[in-house]
Amino acid sequence: MDGGIWPKIEIGFCHCEVRNNPVNSKNIPFMQNTKIFSMPFAKVYPLYITKVEKKWRTKSEVDEVIYWLTGYDEVWLQRIIDEWIDFETFFRDAPLLNPARISITGVICGYRIEEMEDGLMREIRYLDKLVDELAKGKSMKKVLRN
Repeated sequence: MDGGIWPKIEIGFCHCEVRNNPVNSKNIPFMQNTKIFSMPFAKVYPLYITKVEKKWRTKSEVDEVIYWLTGYDEVWLQRIIDEWIDFETFFRDAPLLNPARISITGVICGYRIEEMEDGLMREIRYLDKLVDELAKGKSMKKVLRN
């Protein structure tokens, strides 16, 4: 890995670069974050649907997760998709970010969600984690922390 140029890899929905971690000799993902902020939610939404449908889950379950996390409803979600609203606006304008979302923990793209300093990135990764849990077959009750 010459000259500080790291090979790009894709893990799940996050775009990361790999670098040598001086603390341990493993290559760990280094989050290159801001591209996703301006990415239209409508570009990623079909990927969420595809991911869960491969595991016999449904679009309506993904929608339920989004409604739970953000407070959006079906009409607003469709508007966001139709108007190609970016992730930053999607989360900034969310009607009611669920206070229970802070109980979402785990690793996404090599980083613990609960330790992420950037608030917007953490919100995006909360959604990624919920979709991952849905795709892994967790019950909706567990996914929604009920």
